[in-house]
Amino acid sequence: MKVTLVQMNSISDKAVNLAQARRLIEQAVTQERPDWICLPEVFDFMGGSRAEKMAAAEELPGGPAYEMCSELARKHKIFIHAGSILEKIADEDRLHNTSVAFNREGKEVARYRKIHMFDITAPDGAKYHESAAFKAGDAIVTYDVEGVKVGCAICYDLRFPYLFQALAEQGVDIVALPAAFTLVTGKDHWEVLCRARAIEMQAYVCAPGQTGSHKAGHETRFTYGNSLIADPWGHVVAKASEGPGLVSTHVDLDRIRKVRAMIPVAQHRVKIGA
Repeated sequence: MKVTLVQMNSISDKAVNLAQARRLIEQAVTQERPDWICLPEVFDFMGGSRAEKMAAAEELPGGPAYEMCSELARKHKIFIHAGSILEKIADEDRLHNTSVAFNREGKEVARYRKIHMFDITAPDGAKYHESAAFKAGDAIVTYDVEGVKVGCAICYDLRFPYLFQALAEQGVDIVALPAAFTLVTGKDHWEVLCRARAIEMQAYVCAPGQTGSHKAGHETRFTYGNSLIADPWGHVVAKASEGPGLVSTHVDLDRIRKVRAMIPVAQHRVKIGA
């Protein structure tokens, strides 16, 4: 199975972002001919004010970002993992940060809502309080891509190995990890964490990221990019350069089986305190 990650520089202009996503997906189809494409976190709207986020959010199923991904999946007969979309919640003043996956017919096959909220003060002093605008999800989500099992996570989820262990216990072959890692944390933690999760799970980690700058209120913030694919041995087998673009590789199920046979960690797992 061939997979392609889309790296974007989304901003607080939904029309511009959707045009960029469409162009890159069409480019991927023409140049790479993938079976599965994954977009980055909040590809539809990045930054802006709380009010602008609420205005840009969609009621799922439906909305411009949702419909675009469904249309392109159907048009090109590919799977599209719509990184994450701002999702409205009925009777709530917060949103969900939501991944939606579409099959080759453009039908929704999975919906995952980000579980872990990014409420931190970064080393550069920038404060992030994701839970003020977003409500956490609470469900583990997987789906099938013609015999390849995909598990879902988003950005800050990467720092919580128990989530990836839960996905491993469900036998996933790939983790889709759309992200918008900050430049400050990304340069030190992004690759090592992606590789660690791949090694622990003995699965591919497919991690498309946001890159470049965007406005959040009066602040200019920077994302790290460096979209990558790590294989079950922890090797980075594909990585994006700077700027919006594409990164692709083939997922090798035999590679997964060989690594799991060589070091059978699933068989060696011990329940402590049982």
